[in-house]
Amino acid sequence: MFSVEDRDRVREHVLRMAEADPRVVAAAVVGGLADGPGDCWSDLDLTFGVDDAASVADVLDEWTREVAAGLGGIHLFDVAAGAAIYRVFLLPGCLQVDLSFAPASDWGARGPRFRLLFGSAAELPHWSPASADELFGLGVHHALRARFSIERGRWWQAEHWIGSVREQAFLLACRRRGLEGGRRFDDLPAEALAAFESTLVRSLDPEELDRALSSAISVLRRESEEAAELTAAVAEQLQALASPM
Repeated sequence: MFSVEDRDRVREHVLRMAEADPRVVAAAVVGGLADGPGDCWSDLDLTFGVDDAASVADVLDEWTREVAAGLGGIHLFDVAAGAAIYRVFLLPGCLQVDLSFAPASDWGARGPRFRLLFGSAAELPHWSPASADELFGLGVHHALRARFSIERGRWWQAEHWIGSVREQAFLLACRRRGLEGGRRFDDLPAEALAAFESTLVRSLDPEELDRALSSAISVLRRESEEAAELTAAVAEQLQALASPM
């Protein structure tokens, strides 16, 4: 596995690439390392502003070749967010490196974890986190899919959807306690975490799947205080989903 020293060497290598590329006019650290040292497992997340007269796609393609040749990086996938493109690499030692690029006029902090390294950042609105209603609504959708999977005898599919209900309940629990900004499930208080243990699927037996789904729905409802109106509106349907048909 990679060491902190390995990660630091990669960071310096990438920043030298940025300083040598006249098209790159700004850089920042984002994610966990933006506001602290992280730990020995933290990913490296860097973002770059590209001169508006240059092509972000061209910069991204050239940098991808350099990361592969100079650092042994493997391109895993991309995520587009507004004008920015996030490219995720896996480096030797299982170091994940996320590099994002956006035109300079549309580059800046989209959240609190942003530390400018050089250049200047545009004043941009921060991305809004999902609302409690949205998180709860997704949980209801996942519960519906879980119930129908059980009724169809699709045991593995049911297990997947029950886990998805649990995740939405976790996100609501984090939101309620001011733990937004990531899946900070382990930072929840012990009494909150204890309620989630019963949502774990222990076998693919239909009765066990019924039990786990019922528990997941119960925890989802318990953590949906901020979505009280929507919770009340679908209470009857959730009760039906919690019981075998």
